[in-house]
Amino acid sequence: MPRYSKEFKKEALALLESSGQSVHAISKRLGISDKSLAQWKEEVELSDKLQGKDVRQELKRLKRENERLRMERDILKKATAFFARESG
Repeated sequence: MPRYSKEFKKEALALLESSGQSVHAISKRLGISDKSLAQWKEEVELSDKLQGKDVRQELKRLKRENERLRMERDILKKATAFFARESG
């Protein structure tokens, strides 16, 4: 089974996406098997999905951290106001 470079795979997938043609038509045009091109497409879609999942998880984490920081800020504001009244 021939090994294809990442650049070749990337260009084949870009051609598939931009042409609107079928996997069969593009693979025939490039001289590769339908199965290879379909597999590359699935790998990219899975990678994109996983990256999207990672982004969503990171967003959730950042939202939780943001809420915690807001609470800390509010506590510090109240403490500052309290000590300002006490010393004044």
